[in-house]
Amino acid sequence: MGRVRSTYIKRAARGLLERYPDKFSIDFKQNCLTLNELANFGSKPLKNRIAGYIINLLKQKKEV
Repeated sequence: MGRVRSTYIKRAARGLLERYPDKFSIDFKQNCLTLNELANFGSKPLKNRIAGYIINLLKQKKEV
């Protein structure tokens, strides 16, 4: 089983993907830089977890 993510991370990632679907990709570092431009998160680990979950969502969308 994978790691459990909090609702806040899921909600933030889905909201950002709805607003800016063309700005994110499967590249983690590029997503981190994009998140720095779009939003101000309180901590670096929080930003990294949101960037990682965005990658997971994009991969799920690609499979379907």
